Amino acid sequence: MKNKLPFLFLLFSLSLFAQENFKRTLILMGSRFDITVVASNKKEGDKHIDTAITEITRIENLISSWDANSQTSLINNNAGIKPVKVDTELYDLIERSLAISKLTNGAFDITYASMDKIWKYNGSLKKMPSKEEILRSVTKVGHHNIILNKENQTVFLKLEGMKIGFGAIGKGYAADKAKIVLINNGVKSGIINASGDLNAWGKQANGKDWMVAITNPLNKEKAFSWLPVNNAAVVTSGNYEKFVKFEGVRYSHIIDPRTGYPSTGIISVTILSTSAEFADAISTSIFVMGVDTGLDFINQLKGVECIIVDESNKVITSENIKLKTD
Repeated sequence: MKNKLPFLFLLFSLSLFAQENFKRTLILMGSRFDITVVASNKKEGDKHIDTAITEITRIENLISSWDANSQTSLINNNAGIKPVKVDTELYDLIERSLAISKLTNGAFDITYASMDKIWKYNGSLKKMPSKEEILRSVTKVGHHNIILNKENQTVFLKLEGMKIGFGAIGKGYAADKAKIVLINNGVKSGIINASGDLNAWGKQANGKDWMVAITNPLNKEKAFSWLPVNNAAVVTSGNYEKFVKFEGVRYSHIIDPRTGYPSTGIISVTILSTSAEFADAISTSIFVMGVDTGLDFINQLKGVECIIVDESNKVITSENIKLKTD
């Protein structure tokens, strides 16, 4: 009996510190979210996942352009009329978005929402829009027409009918914010995956790194590579489902906000960074820049890497990527 006590105490101690992965999949911000946390039991895991959902829902209510009562809608409704005072959080997000627009020479632009929807990807578009239609479609697009007043914390869109939208940065931002909230609530490890905009921290319950699959664009059921992820964001954008073809050229649903023409030559971009928000915005920008310019751009950014799959299904990586293939 004397020898059994330490052993029983050890088993009891291990049970106290036993951890499991708990995951929930649901629709938020109009997209699929997979939220995973490492916790001691299901009750604790569910509590943390609920906390993440509350935070993501809060962000959606702030930035949604579909919600008539959101501050984003208020900004859009007052385009060309007057500046709108907004919360610090939204002001800062718009300010960071403008900084990314300048960094990418306009390849990323939240005023893309002002674009006329002349490109259709439901099979109804039978011929290329005319040059005149394409030029006209972007007349109200331009990040330089967003006027910020830091002192008054206001946002003003100069042109009537102009709009902003966070479709190319919002889910990444939500993933980052949900991660911060969970860490502040004592969650040591987890993953927030917002339809390919992913932020992970810590390790799995078994002590191993989180592994992220890089999907084969031509076969979504199969990964061509796996990446270990620890305290990092991985964002993948693809155009392998929404595109049109004219005269042998594939035009994607990701459109250059500067010209109105869809991007060509790339079918998938994966960005690795410390921020899902930044990676979200940059992944879209690389489509617009193209392979060569995009790679050169990424190789100049510290702590940012990318994996590009071109339209020939060739995998191209930035300088410091080492892929582990199946």
